Amino acid sequence: MTTETIDSFHRGQFQVIQPLGQGHRSGMDAMLLASLVASARPCRVADLGAGAGAAGFAVASRLDNAEVLLVERSPLMADFARRSLALAENARFGSRISVLEADVSLTGRARVAAGLADNSFDHVIMNPPFNDASDRKTPDALKAEAHAMTDGLFDTWIKMACSIARPGGQLSLIARPESIAEIISACGRRFGGIEITPVHPRAGENAVRILVTAIKQSRARLTLRAPLIVHEAETHKFAAVVDDMNNGRTAYHRNR
Repeated sequence: MTTETIDSFHRGQFQVIQPLGQGHRSGMDAMLLASLVASARPCRVADLGAGAGAAGFAVASRLDNAEVLLVERSPLMADFARRSLALAENARFGSRISVLEADVSLTGRARVAAGLADNSFDHVIMNPPFNDASDRKTPDALKAEAHAMTDGLFDTWIKMACSIARPGGQLSLIARPESIAEIISACGRRFGGIEITPVHPRAGENAVRILVTAIKQSRARLTLRAPLIVHEAETHKFAAVVDDMNNGRTAYHRNR
């Protein structure tokens, strides 16, 4: 029985080995998250809770000037990322990506000792677990760990992001809309200039995701951006801008 798949992203620009029936499998959420990273200059990117590495791979695939660190606490998922890096299809950017097995909850000296130094990344991206405890539980322990939200999760993850981002560095994340208050609270005085974009399946339907970016030590006010509509009306066809973001043809730039 097949226990893994090799999945293509960005219309075949890169591939990721992912578990089948266990752990977290990346898809469109990871590609939208990756689109939030925009840089004309060389940049260092940390992908927290990277799983098999799809979002970090997407950043490195689109940006030739990006070096990406995949931070993942699960040895199994980190191994999927390392094996994916060895695929011939990923050779053009493989040397710019590294994998670090470390827990996002590490703080202080333990964090630094693990390889996550202060003020060392231009971008920190994350797709934290966002299933509420009341959601239907999966029998797979690894998948449950990757999906289940715990108390104070956003504060823990955003605290880590603030520690390792350089002053002026960007935090980017994707989450469910119901987490908006926790995210804003966790950003606190760590990150400002928050920009939130609701993502709607179709016009007239409720948002199912939010895209959030913020800048370390910024004091700019929060901006609620125009929504992204994923599909054209009454079809499964992707809207042009979303299709471009999903397939690595464009970045979703901040307004300021």
